[in-house]
Amino acid sequence: MSESEAPSRPVAPPKRRKFLVVVDGTPESEVALHFASLRASHTSGVVTLLAVIEPGEASQQWLGVQNIMKEEAREEAEELLHRLAAHVNEYAGIMPELIIREGRRAEQVMQLIAEDKDIAILVLAAGLGKEGPGPLVTMVASASEKAFPIPVTVVPGNLTEEAIRSLA
Repeated sequence: MSESEAPSRPVAPPKRRKFLVVVDGTPESEVALHFASLRASHTSGVVTLLAVIEPGEASQQWLGVQNIMKEEAREEAEELLHRLAAHVNEYAGIMPELIIREGRRAEQVMQLIAEDKDIAILVLAAGLGKEGPGPLVTMVASASEKAFPIPVTVVPGNLTEEAIRSLA
């Protein structure tokens, strides 16, 4: 059988590397979003936006109030993700994957990374306020046993648009 007669085999599409960005509406999360969007665009990757609804005072309230608060938090997260998805599409020409989780932020990030083997890089931006760089960045910097199992890119939260474009 010659090469031209060989039966063609279906070829699995190549996996696309996913850049995970945890979004919360802060200016520094937008910096991380811009950086990840351009990196994904330049490397034929995918941006995954994760919004985490953390348990708060709602768990202390009556069931009816708790349900209303959870629903409002979910609606806010959906609105944020859809607004950011449109922004990523306009900014980098790609449509991101959108995920909402409920629970503690670090735990949900770890769980998502464990579940989705295509997530290759977690992109975080360090906070600039008096509160410090942020809990996820602090967790990365502490190099504890709770470290993320994938590479983490931490960008300064005050990067200019010009700097983001030159680095990404």
